[in-house]
Amino acid sequence: MDPIPLSVGVPVVMELPGLAQLVASLGDRGYEVIGPTLRDGAVVLDLIERVEDLPAGWTDRQEPGRCYLERRDDGAVFGFGPGPQSWKRFLHPPDIQLCELARDGDSFKVLSAPPAAVRRAFVGVRACDLAAIRIQDRVLLEDRYVDGVYAERRRNVFIVAVNCTRASATCFCTSMDGGPRLQGAFDLALTELAGPEGHRFVVEAGSEAGAEVLSSIGHREARPEELAQAASLIDATAGQLTRSLDTTDLRRLLMGNLEHPEWDLVAARCLSCGNCTMVCPTCFCTTVEDTSDVAGARAQRQRKWDSCFTESFSYIHGGSVRLSVKSRYRQWLTHKLASWVDQFGTFGCVGCGRCITWCPAAIDITAEVAAIRGG
Repeated sequence: MDPIPLSVGVPVVMELPGLAQLVASLGDRGYEVIGPTLRDGAVVLDLIERVEDLPAGWTDRQEPGRCYLERRDDGAVFGFGPGPQSWKRFLHPPDIQLCELARDGDSFKVLSAPPAAVRRAFVGVRACDLAAIRIQDRVLLEDRYVDGVYAERRRNVFIVAVNCTRASATCFCTSMDGGPRLQGAFDLALTELAGPEGHRFVVEAGSEAGAEVLSSIGHREARPEELAQAASLIDATAGQLTRSLDTTDLRRLLMGNLEHPEWDLVAARCLSCGNCTMVCPTCFCTTVEDTSDVAGARAQRQRKWDSCFTESFSYIHGGSVRLSVKSRYRQWLTHKLASWVDQFGTFGCVGCGRCITWCPAAIDITAEVAAIRGG
């Protein structure tokens, strides 16, 4: 397949072997390629060294509190929903050493600083996760205080995004303007066409860097029927959604119902485990831990993810201010859907449904909002 001239925003078609070329091309350019792979009975994000590492022919079935894998019959490479991990773990890592100090006479000297971020290529970024990255950019890059760790990792990322052609039962992205069609900045965008007529991808370069990479991979002009099929698949995915969250006047609704009886009902089920915040692609709360050796000669400072569901998270001198599960669940939901708007101008939710799937108590955020609304 002879490449044709490329322009940003003009779709072309790449046959299935081109995906292997893409992975190899990114590696040759010095990127550490991260993408979906199978591990521990789930689709997780990990290092991709060859295209065979991707979960071709697999899908997942997600329900509140449950997720399991199934075989597909079409060999689709990206035929599954959002997994338990998001790209947040590579941009805003769950555990990172901020510094290490050693005693030097009567003072201390810095032994090491965080290592420079490696160049990474994210392969398979869904529309909801692309929306989540935009939200984290707003929180960690575009506010008064810039997170240096996030900033360095973010500028070293090449994004290969994927339009969703299948919705999970826990997704509600259309309610939160999070998908299924890609919106925002990406380097390459893929729409997978897998069926009896062949297996290929409609590809669009979203940046000059993306066009440069795509120019090294076999591609051809997209036929009108292929573009129509890609658009139809994305529209059909939106039609598959069975959950929704009514955002009409949502901030006023939640902040005006802080003593609604539903908070007690959901607290009776909630385990306060923090799973929802760990799998959420936009939660950004952290804690800092200082440790030292027995002699007091060396010390380390680590930053780790934290959760508003832990009792110690709200500790102020004298004790925690959110002692009940009710208060902690209410804090999480009202921050996501109300006070986040005050802080950053958007909701803190993209509708990926992870908090529903990976909640061991099968608590559904869309149902909780509906109950408070009176549904």
